[in-house]
Amino acid sequence: MNYATHNFIRPGFEIRPDPDFPHAPIDWSREDAVELAQMEGLTLTEAHWQVVCALQEFYAQHEDISMNVRELHDALEEYFHPEGGIKYLYKLFPKGPVAQGCRLAGLQLPAGAQDKGFGSAV
Repeated sequence: MNYATHNFIRPGFEIRPDPDFPHAPIDWSREDAVELAQMEGLTLTEAHWQVVCALQEFYAQHEDISMNVRELHDALEEYFHPEGGIKYLYKLFPKGPVAQGCRLAGLQLPAGAQDKGFGSAV
């Protein structure tokens, strides 16, 4: 839901984005992400938040473009290459940097994902 739609549904509601997550979805909050992470057995560190922010930024930059799951996977690999790439991301997100990362970032899986298990180690 974009700002204009949100304002129509809730007139006068002022959105106060988190300055650390400028590309976060309107209905996303850190508190929700922490709660979801705890349910999934994760304790979020600064490294996790960097991935969440990177995912949100990637989605914001590709809002109008039909993105596929491979494109997102490759973008994460490239962005976090200095830290170890996908291996590093799987250490942070054992259920998959795409699947689990998108859930925590408040994002839908990209087109091409057959199920919510894509990007997870099975």
